[in-house]
Amino acid sequence: MRVLVVNAGSSSLKLRLLGADDELLGARDLAPGEDVGAALDALGDADAAGHRIVHGGERFSVPTVIDDEVAGALEELTALAPLHQPKSLAGLVAVRGARPGLPEVACFDTAFHAGIPAAASTYALPAVWRERWPLRRYGFHGLSHAWASRRAGPGRVVTCHLGAGASLAAVRDGRCVDTTMGFTPLEGLVMATRSGSVDPGLLLWLLEHTGMAERELAEALEHESGLRGLAGTGDMREVLAAAARDEPAAVLALDVYVHRLRAGIAAMAAALGGLDTLVFTGGVGERAPEIRARAAAGLGFLGVAIDPERNVAGAEEITGPGAAARTLVVEAREDLEIARGVRAALA
Repeated sequence: MRVLVVNAGSSSLKLRLLGADDELLGARDLAPGEDVGAALDALGDADAAGHRIVHGGERFSVPTVIDDEVAGALEELTALAPLHQPKSLAGLVAVRGARPGLPEVACFDTAFHAGIPAAASTYALPAVWRERWPLRRYGFHGLSHAWASRRAGPGRVVTCHLGAGASLAAVRDGRCVDTTMGFTPLEGLVMATRSGSVDPGLLLWLLEHTGMAERELAEALEHESGLRGLAGTGDMREVLAAAARDEPAAVLALDVYVHRLRAGIAAMAAALGGLDTLVFTGGVGERAPEIRARAAAGLGFLGVAIDPERNVAGAEEITGPGAAARTLVVEAREDLEIARGVRAALA
């Protein structure tokens, strides 16, 4: 089965055509307004399409064949992810319009976390709220975490998806048991422009005492916080370069980022009762050896140690001599995880 993988981002529509053995047959990244039909013609024929959908809500926990009823249900979930779901649905509409009749499957970023225990998924909120509204921890980046943990193999695995967005997952023998993102992708680690976890009382204080509008607060938390809020840029490469010049804001940004990352990894390991393998993936996870080294330096109590030379060289396994836990660097391949989901759904 030749699978067209459709990944709609904030500024591009990424198309990948994978062959029967998952070989990459073609790739196109389209800017807004580009002709989807022409791009598909250039890529070649596909037997099915797999769409990365950010939010599956409580209903969708496995790859699902898309029909009109499912498409409508996905649109109804927009309220749970108003910044991300519309982009996923726009990609769906574009491909359906260019290739009517092509079998399509929705693969969800939330699905990998759908089975986490109630202790990990439940917020300590009034019961009447939880019964009336879908207030729970959903988790995101599930396609990336699923792929990375599959590459790591069985056992107690903590996967670190570190990119513009960042999250961790605790995975036991292929099943996720905890993650750092929650009801929205704002919870958890410090990210490029997102704050990560913030005391809700602080946010209530801002609303009550500063006259700040809800929309202004949301914009700041989503787009002006994280590394950008601390160092003036959300680009980790620029932050590392500035920190190397001892610029105070960048030094603080790195310290805050790594502090939250180490604490999160330790929390995920606690959910697993220990750690067998630590995995780094995503743009920062794969290409920032200094971040891996800084994180590992504070995790010796979990048996983590990395080989400095292998870390800098970008080897897939960077485990240091005598380490009790393995440390891996895995290329993010959500496209392969999506193709796997498409084949399973259509089998």
